[in-house]
Amino acid sequence: MARRCELTGKAVLTGNNVSHANNRSRRRFLPNLCAVSLMSESLDRKIRMKISANALRTVEHRGGLDAFLVKSGEKDLSQKMRQLRQEILGKLAEGADNNDLAA
Repeated sequence: MARRCELTGKAVLTGNNVSHANNRSRRRFLPNLCAVSLMSESLDRKIRMKISANALRTVEHRGGLDAFLVKSGEKDLSQKMRQLRQEILGKLAEGADNNDLAA
């Protein structure tokens, strides 16, 4: 699997190591990826993924995985996360329909 965050799209960057003598050699800046399992409240199951530590903080700040995926656009998400987002939106719409019928 590529070294890319499944939620934010953060990936490997390249640059130079620059010595005191100004010699330059190529290097790679790797993202800080963590393998985590996050709980989806609407789907009532855990989802395993590789995300950056920064994305993990953002998920916590936004109120969980469901809230993060609903608020995020699809361009940076991986294919797996796009499908998960559609499932969550479907469940939330289903729940909203049930609430309308009950009221």
